[in-house]
Order: sequence, then C-alpha cells, then structure tokens
Amino acid sequence: MMHYGYYGFMAGFGLLWSILFWALLIWLIVWLVRRGGAMHSTEGAVEILKERYAKGEITKKQYDDMKKDLG
Repeated sequence: MMHYGYYGFMAGFGLLWSILFWALLIWLIVWLVRRGGAMHSTEGAVEILKERYAKGEITKKQYDDMKKDLG
C-alpha cells in the first residue's frame, strides 16, 4: 500500500474544498431561482385579484383586504 504523506493529504484536502465550493454554488443558484419564482408568483396573484375585481366576483373591500394580505 502506498503512502503519499503530506502531498496526498493536501490533494485530498483540495478535492474536498473543490466539492464544497461547487455544492455551495449549485445550492446558491437553486435558492436564487426559487426565490425569484416566489416573487413572480405574488405578482401573478395580484393580477388574478385584479381580474376577479374587474369581473365583479369580489367587492372593493375584499379586493383591498386580499391585496393587503398578499403584501
């Protein structure tokens, strides 16, 4: 069995950091995409709310209350 000593340890340590870096980068990208999607879904909800008010399905008070809830 071969022992690489210090250089083998450093190569393994570098590999570990590389894997950690890429995992964190992928996690950050996924998190940002999901967060961006959540922002758009609120805008979509307000549009649906406007349509329902325009069609007369809800009252002005209901519209105002629901819009306030959506933030």
